[in-house]
Amino acid sequence: MTAVVIALGSNLGDRIANLRAALQLLGDEHITVTARSSVWETAPIPADQPAFLNAVVTAETGLLPEDLLAALKRIEHALGRRPERRCGPRPVDLDILFYGDESVHTFALVIPHSGITHRAFVLAPLSEVLPGPLPLLGKTAIQLLTAVGHEGLARTGFTLEP
Repeated sequence: MTAVVIALGSNLGDRIANLRAALQLLGDEHITVTARSSVWETAPIPADQPAFLNAVVTAETGLLPEDLLAALKRIEHALGRRPERRCGPRPVDLDILFYGDESVHTFALVIPHSGITHRAFVLAPLSEVLPGPLPLLGKTAIQLLTAVGHEGLARTGFTLEP
């Protein structure tokens, strides 16, 4: 089993229900969630779409990185995500942030996720589930969050419990 970190986001429909449904479907894909962050609301980028709810989970899986990516894409599709404009609105978005302490660079997959270091909507919830130095990056999520700032970011009262 490999420890993984997955970011979740939603800005269409019942956003919290979408995140909870995605978590439930992770189990069907042989991904066992071990910790859940708070749910954060963030301003969308680009701004011409609804606000996002974001969270991060740690998990364990026996899937290889490419198989984990395929599993996350199946979950996104099952919950209504269809290929549309890049960075556009979506019912659910699932990204692999870390896969153990492995670095992966293929056409379809980059781990650690290339956006981690400059995305407050990932760093804030990530700091809750991985408070120490991040794999392969050497800095904590709080250190990185301090550098990028938290404008447009707020912890909600929602939880990822079913």
